[in-house]
Amino acid sequence: MKVWRWVLLLVVIAALAAFGWHWVAEDPGYVLLRLRGWRVETTVVAAILILLLAWAVLTALWRLARWPFGAFSRRHRRLSQQRLGEGLVALIEGRHGDAERDLNRASRLDSLRGPALLASGEAAARRGEHGRALEALDQAAQSSPQAARVLRARVLRREGKPAEALALLVPESDKGTLTPGGWRELVLAALANGDLRRARAALDPLQKSGALGGRAYAALEAQVLVATINATADGAALNTLWSQLPKTQRRVPVVIDAYARRAASFGLTLPAMDEVESALRREWSPLLVETYGSLAGDDIEARLRRAEGWLDAHPNDASLLLTLGRMCVRLKLWGKARQHLQRSLALAPG
Repeated sequence: MKVWRWVLLLVVIAALAAFGWHWVAEDPGYVLLRLRGWRVETTVVAAILILLLAWAVLTALWRLARWPFGAFSRRHRRLSQQRLGEGLVALIEGRHGDAERDLNRASRLDSLRGPALLASGEAAARRGEHGRALEALDQAAQSSPQAARVLRARVLRREGKPAEALALLVPESDKGTLTPGGWRELVLAALANGDLRRARAALDPLQKSGALGGRAYAALEAQVLVATINATADGAALNTLWSQLPKTQRRVPVVIDAYARRAASFGLTLPAMDEVESALRREWSPLLVETYGSLAGDDIEARLRRAEGWLDAHPNDASLLLTLGRMCVRLKLWGKARQHLQRSLALAPG
């Protein structure tokens, strides 16, 4: 099909060329040029060809005249690109001093200035030279302000200054103009600063940004939720928070574990047990099995019988055997405790 298209295109071009030649041949036009006694007569077609030839000659002469100067700029560009590549490789390999040197040299080329200075700031921060890192980011902000702001917040957070990092990102977050990496840094800085409300509020735009994969986002979300649960002041606040969480968040094992332990610490043992048992009925979780056996309460014998019933479906689960052993120890059933703990150690020494 493509061959026929090319053939058709050539036929059309040939037809246009023949028509154009016939049209020009009937009346080629007349051009007269007089200058200081010089007189030149020609046709329009010849005049156009002469002008095109003159333009081509002048262009070639201009490029030839610029070639020596262009050679220096081409060499500078080539060396800068090479240094940028070498600096990035050194940064990944952990040779941060070499990386910083090569990247600073690469930043002398205007087109590479922003990326090179950003990477140089990261290299300096990894060396622990936070002052130099911030200086590089100040320069990088002139060409890449958003990226420099996010990286500066990361440097400040790693330096143990989450409040400053948070203050740097909050104005952009209030406008909704943070970059994807900025939302992640905002969550981490707010979490480190104890501003759990803002950390939770930043989770939704972070998820929509796609900055993190599913597993990484789930881990960060669980970290924020666990910290929020552990910060509740009393049982009423805990129950209010728990009822407001979406169902998907209330089914994460580490979040259920945090809720159950916090609820038990407030004397809400029955709600804690209900959540753990419901979660285990939906999906088996070694973490929640250990939680189930470690919570305080007077119903330890009933819980032991229920947990022993799980052995039929999970006979070789080391966490279940460990939980059974601990519960037997609490009930002073030394023989059964020894049997369960030995089997757990055989499956998962630790």
